[in-house]
Amino acid sequence: MSKKERQQQLLQIIDGNPFVTDRELTRQLKVSIQTIRLDRMELGIPELRERMKQMAEHSYDQVRSLPADEVVGDIVDLQLDRSGISIFEIREEHVFSRNGIARGHYVFAQANSLAVATINAEIALTASADIRFVRMVRLGEKCIAKAQVRSLAGRNGKAEVDVFTYVGEELVFQGHFVVYRSAIEEYSEGGNRSADRH
Repeated sequence: MSKKERQQQLLQIIDGNPFVTDRELTRQLKVSIQTIRLDRMELGIPELRERMKQMAEHSYDQVRSLPADEVVGDIVDLQLDRSGISIFEIREEHVFSRNGIARGHYVFAQANSLAVATINAEIALTASADIRFVRMVRLGEKCIAKAQVRSLAGRNGKAEVDVFTYVGEELVFQGHFVVYRSAIEEYSEGGNRSADRH
């Protein structure tokens, strides 16, 4: 394949998946990592970290249901009551020291917090979750979680959210979350529903 064809293919791949790593690009295009980096430089395509930062800076809905710093992973796209995407890099503190495999509760926490974050309500709590770990995740891998709200039961009710987590193109986790949603003004200090609604 010529350089021009390779660079066109590189653009198409990154347009289709802006979270693709240079290492994944080397596998797909069958060239060295140095060639990928040179092609990106020539085309003016920033490295993955910078692409993620640019996406995060673009306008998206603000999380209402929990403080942004309580979301596990970095939210890069959010459309309340519709969908969301977050990225979570597996680091030393997230893995078992003897084998470098991520502890499952971190992968779950990313998906669960994204499911809650997609809900457009002051209070959103996980009511139940049906989850499946498809394969283990290792140190250094980037988990890309994609949430899709499947149903909403009115302003005060339950929402169903499906979350699929990928490393590259490979599915590593899937979950179906039922999330309780409610407005904060419905509760008095004691946690009981307020009888006086204005």
